[in-house]
Amino acid sequence: MLDKSLKDYLNYLSHKRRLSPGTIETYRRALRGWVDFLDEEYRKTPPEPKLNALLLRKYLAQRRAASVSVRTLAGFISALSGFQGFLAQNKSYQPYLCKLSKLKYTEKIPDFLSQKETDELFGFLAIDNYLAWRDYFMVSFFYLTGIRRAELTGLKISDLDFRRNTVVVLGKGNKTRVVPYGTALHNDLTYYLKIREDFISSRKQNRGYLFLNYQGEPLTVRSVDRIVKKYCSRLGKRVTPHMLRHSFATHMLENGADILAIKEMLGHASLATTQKYTHITAEQLKAVYNKTHPRA
Repeated sequence: MLDKSLKDYLNYLSHKRRLSPGTIETYRRALRGWVDFLDEEYRKTPPEPKLNALLLRKYLAQRRAASVSVRTLAGFISALSGFQGFLAQNKSYQPYLCKLSKLKYTEKIPDFLSQKETDELFGFLAIDNYLAWRDYFMVSFFYLTGIRRAELTGLKISDLDFRRNTVVVLGKGNKTRVVPYGTALHNDLTYYLKIREDFISSRKQNRGYLFLNYQGEPLTVRSVDRIVKKYCSRLGKRVTPHMLRHSFATHMLENGADILAIKEMLGHASLATTQKYTHITAEQLKAVYNKTHPRA
């Protein structure tokens, strides 16, 4: 079906738009890989516009890993925008639509780190005192759980389940979700809490927040941005908490994670309609996480 839709689109460009053969070939080359990619993905997951957004991110990640330039990817997004407009006119092609405007791919391709870059990132983090450990653990927590910065600042020790290796996160709209984490984060967490206890022994009441500033008080969102940016500057690029969240989702998708499980872990409201396809329990999320996250 997708292959037919691409042929119909190229015929439309030729006979209705009267574009030159060279221009049509450019469109064909830009879209051929995307169509082949979706055909392969749809063998595992039924076509669904809400899921196509994540599939697009996965496809872009694969293309970047293959050293495709941002300029080339921008050309692809431009070609895909026209293709999407064509698909929207035919009811039978509706399941293959992807809402580019919400992802803002037409303006800027969401940035994320490669798996090699994250290996380098965690390979040279200096660990000596509480504040250094806090910074390391914060960056690690973002990448290993995919939570948002506002969600991280509100985390309390009581939100952690040490027996199940899960954390309860309060997300947008005051909606809670359970996010699993792996053995690597559990081991770091155990040591972090020990030096945190030593750190707060001579400071004021911290109300049980997981991440604290030098005075022993909860961190602000602005402080989190500053810490992540400063600590990750050694990569030679500006890294934000949201970039680590993008990296979390992208790397798990690259390693074969089910996109519905990713939706649950991210607490992504725009994919709420995917609930009708499956019910994912905390144990299923843990199994997917432990199997697919590169640092689990």
